[in-house]
Amino acid sequence: MDFNQILNQIKTSFKNGLGIPIAILALLAMVVVPLPPFLLDVFFTFNIALSLVVLMVTLYAKRPLDFAVFPTIILLATLFRLALNIASTRVILLEGHSGPGAAGNVIEAFGEFVIGGNFAVGLVVFAILVVINFVVITKGAGRVAEVSARFTLDSMPGKQMAIDADLNAGLITQEEAQLRRIEVTSEADFYGSMDGASKFVRGDAVAGIVILFINLIGGFAIGMGQHDMTFSSAIEVYTLLTLGDGLVAQIPSLLLSTATAIIVTRVSGDKEDMTQQVQTQMFANPKALGMTAGIVAVFGVIPGMPNLAFLSFAAIAGGGAYLIYKKQQETPLPEAVSAEESEEEETSAPELSWDDVQAVDVLGLEVGYRLIPMVDQAQNGQLLERVKGVRRKVSQELGFLVPPVHIRDNLDLKPNQYKIMLMGVASGEGEVFSDKELAINPGQVFGEIAGTQTKDPTFGLDAVWIDPSDREQAQALGYTVVDSSTVVATHISQIIQDYASELLGHDEAQKLLDKLKQNSPKLVDELVPDRMSLAVVVKVLQNLLMEKVSIRDLRTILETLTERASSTQDPMELTMHVRAALGRSIVQGIVGSNDELKVITLEPGLEQLLLQASQGAPEGQLAIEPGLAERLHTTLKEEAQKVEMTGQSAVLLVAPQIRAQLARLFRFSLANLHILAYSEVPENRRISVVANVGQGG
Repeated sequence: MDFNQILNQIKTSFKNGLGIPIAILALLAMVVVPLPPFLLDVFFTFNIALSLVVLMVTLYAKRPLDFAVFPTIILLATLFRLALNIASTRVILLEGHSGPGAAGNVIEAFGEFVIGGNFAVGLVVFAILVVINFVVITKGAGRVAEVSARFTLDSMPGKQMAIDADLNAGLITQEEAQLRRIEVTSEADFYGSMDGASKFVRGDAVAGIVILFINLIGGFAIGMGQHDMTFSSAIEVYTLLTLGDGLVAQIPSLLLSTATAIIVTRVSGDKEDMTQQVQTQMFANPKALGMTAGIVAVFGVIPGMPNLAFLSFAAIAGGGAYLIYKKQQETPLPEAVSAEESEEEETSAPELSWDDVQAVDVLGLEVGYRLIPMVDQAQNGQLLERVKGVRRKVSQELGFLVPPVHIRDNLDLKPNQYKIMLMGVASGEGEVFSDKELAINPGQVFGEIAGTQTKDPTFGLDAVWIDPSDREQAQALGYTVVDSSTVVATHISQIIQDYASELLGHDEAQKLLDKLKQNSPKLVDELVPDRMSLAVVVKVLQNLLMEKVSIRDLRTILETLTERASSTQDPMELTMHVRAALGRSIVQGIVGSNDELKVITLEPGLEQLLLQASQGAPEGQLAIEPGLAERLHTTLKEEAQKVEMTGQSAVLLVAPQIRAQLARLFRFSLANLHILAYSEVPENRRISVVANVGQGG
């Protein structure tokens, strides 16, 4: 069997998942089976090369999760190194009396390199190397891994809520949210594994010290006791072999310790590896290099100092600062416009026309001048992409295409203020800081975070503006942390959902009909315009959107309208029948897949009174006393809060004839109370009455 056949068999074993098990069995065999010096040379060389590969991978990884298998690699490399230590110790103690080359050329070469003819110096150098590895690198890396694991685990709930917030705001899709959840879980698993893996590295350093003393003491005893070697000869041979064996094991150990420290101390970045981060962060400011050059130059002119070395480095640092400064100053300037061209433009101004009369934007966003970078993609602004994500998600939920959001600056606003415009009228506003992040209190946190106290502009929750560097700490305390672009995008999403009925007009409704006509032409042609005008259809759709009912199931809506068109053209009554037809999806959106529907009901006397009040009253209103309306509002609010404290949605179940009037009466004051009619509850849902409200409250 030639070398190529052996290599092909090894590749096949790894493809079949047998590579790692075979490697672990080979490690165990190395502990038991004596290895010849030639194989020791091969394995020691491979060990050093493996450690270098691991170190290079950690240097070029853009984030720790890019090398998620690192803790397992540490374990396998540590086992491999310890197995080599056992194999080399066996050879040193059995064959050491035959000379320095008994354990292979690699151990002999490293031993002679360290000792350099002086055993005392060799021992001191090896001791320093072990102390650096054990006390400095492994101890620091272990502590960082422990703290990172703790903070990562504590911040998981906040990160999960941030993902849910982005998903609900339409900033990410369901698939992207799933990937981010997997990444959060993987990050926690990684740092937890690194906390344990750092103990392997630390234990490996301790084992190296113990093995050193075993080889020295055991070698002296065996050499002089069993092989009649003189004291000086035993010291020369066994010290060289022991230090060579220790050094050839400690160098890979030091490389892996360094790799461990690098991967747990670096900051994740999606675009830069470690080299690029050092270049952009350490050498971005020429002042730092300039000041360094000046201080080093002062040392260079002091008599008695190595003037050439200091002045040379001062010149290098000064030159680097000058080059960075010149590069930063080389920014393109806008082309100048001559006075003649300007005058020509003024004289050739066109006459006023209807094109100069700007129509009111259906949806608009006005921002202060400090928020302009958030919408400028050249400055890495994320707001435009977030708004597109909001439009996409809300359009899918509501069932029609939401108009685009026109963004413009407004110098009349405060620098950090924004306004959300609907038909030219401000429907929402807030203040955000592009260089900070908003830590929102979801209701329960485990401590306070330093920052500027404020309110979430969308839902009015308590919040704190914090520095981006405090994000991990805030998430560990239970806060939901979002950036400024997400705050504005979430607010826009809420405004769109609250005023969806005003965004749907005749043109949008006609496009919906045209789209449905491609699949159900007979249904559309039979209803509009022969049996019902487009205006009535639009009003019914607007009524549904006003009560946050999706119009995605347009086919069911039109089938119901076609069925009822001959008996009524009243939009309110038609909406009642359409809601009954959409009952399954409405209830599904409230309680999910739960079979039981917990509801609040009205006493028969109160319900009969409201039925009488709805007759003869203006459309969509109830003719009841203000005192009764206030008592009803107070009682329903208390009962709804009791239901919400159990973790379920509050539902009021009433007669179909008064459902719409009650929904309009409590639309804004009791926004979390879902008002359903008896006819809207599907037959497969079990109704459980949790409260019964009467006239007295």
